[in-house]
Amino acid sequence: MRYIDHQKVIKRMSTRMIVNKIFKGIFFVATLFALLALGVLFYRIITQGIGYLSPEFFMNFGSRFPEKAGIKAALIGSLWMMAVVAPVSLLFGVGSAIYLEEYAKKSKINDFIRMNIANLAGVPSVVFGLLGLTIFVRALALGNSILAAGFTMSLLILPVIIVASQEAIRAVPKHLREASYGMGATKWQTIVKIVLPSAIPGILTGGILALSRAIGETAPLVVIGIPVIIQFLPQNFLSQFTAMPMQIFDWAKRPQEEFQYVASAGIIVLMILLLLMNSIAVFIRNKFQKRY
Repeated sequence: MRYIDHQKVIKRMSTRMIVNKIFKGIFFVATLFALLALGVLFYRIITQGIGYLSPEFFMNFGSRFPEKAGIKAALIGSLWMMAVVAPVSLLFGVGSAIYLEEYAKKSKINDFIRMNIANLAGVPSVVFGLLGLTIFVRALALGNSILAAGFTMSLLILPVIIVASQEAIRAVPKHLREASYGMGATKWQTIVKIVLPSAIPGILTGGILALSRAIGETAPLVVIGIPVIIQFLPQNFLSQFTAMPMQIFDWAKRPQEEFQYVASAGIIVLMILLLLMNSIAVFIRNKFQKRY
């Protein structure tokens, strides 16, 4: 019979508890520091920009005078761009995930494709800007239009949506599929009626993060030549436009101090738009979580 040294066990447990408390304190301090930095950032932005949020700010176009500068063209342009990005990226992203998880056979080629899709999620955004410049702006002659920018941003967030959708589809229990097949449903009926509704919460979570990244990215827009200031609204998807990140970037780099406050006002509008987008997506996600 093995002899147990209770003193050593107690000492080992005490050491583990001390280590646990140390790491707990480190994690708490790290979280507190992040929240403090975020709070200071929010306070600075709100205090600087709240005074410039007025009806004129939303009705005016860009200007070289800070008191006349507005975000109208950038706000409408961003909405036009997201009208391209959201359906294109979600359609191709979820469709690719369905094929890879439900139809593609297990092989080295498909594993290689999956690995590279995951790697593409970490590629710098400026690389996708160069890709968009080569394909959409020059090869397809779309110029610096809404379609060119929307397709470029869709490429940027496509890997994120594919990976998130794959994980959500993979998480659907197998017995749900087997029950559907047992009732005589085809593979496509099982995917549409069982798999996708069950996976929608996870898909939307990835979609929220991806679309939030798309609406706030600046580097791809700079590369494909989106102007920072325009004095008109887009008429169709082939029109020139500007977006809120471009407009905020232009204001922030100007030497006049007043433009820093105008940029803060633009950031507030961008954050509100992001919160609205995220709230709608979270509402849809929670609704499906209750049903499935």
